[in-house]
Amino acid sequence: MKVVAFNGSPRKDGNTRLLIEEVFKVLQTHGIETELIQVGGTNIRGCQACEKCRKNLDFQCSMKNDIGNDCIRKAHDADAIIFGSPTYFSDVTAEMKALLDRLGYVSRANGNFLNRKVGASVVAVRRGGATHAFDTMNHTMQICGMFIVGATYWNMGYGREKGEVLNDSEGMKNMKALGENMAWLLERIHSKGKDT
Repeated sequence: MKVVAFNGSPRKDGNTRLLIEEVFKVLQTHGIETELIQVGGTNIRGCQACEKCRKNLDFQCSMKNDIGNDCIRKAHDADAIIFGSPTYFSDVTAEMKALLDRLGYVSRANGNFLNRKVGASVVAVRRGGATHAFDTMNHTMQICGMFIVGATYWNMGYGREKGEVLNDSEGMKNMKALGENMAWLLERIHSKGKDT
């Protein structure tokens, strides 16, 4: 089993990454492979509504000059996906939004390959606006038919400067619970698939 996470923060080693890595630690204790893809700070562009993915049916976006198709392929091949973003003006980063739109559209154009995949979102925030960023990522998963994993609270960690999120004991505890719940669900789905 494999979980791929997309870090939407331009600060590649910042608080969003720390939150994702806390979830990864738990998944790895369950023998689940993890991979972190850096999306924030790249040149990924938003969907251009060309609809070539609906025409070509090749599991790719028509834009080939950024990391979009690599991300789409990684998401397609993974058993579960984590979307992570800091809070930028009460929402996700522009790079994360570009990924969500393109991944969602290519999935729906190609048999809705995200349907029934396991997913979760995590948000780093200084003070306010995290709920909207959290909702943005969750709405994409919902419209694509994914199974969204919960934890003990919304998956948010508080801190501004790099590393400050580690001082949010409730947020870090929530990331551990998220990892346990994701592992539990993946193990159940995997064992059921083997039995049928």
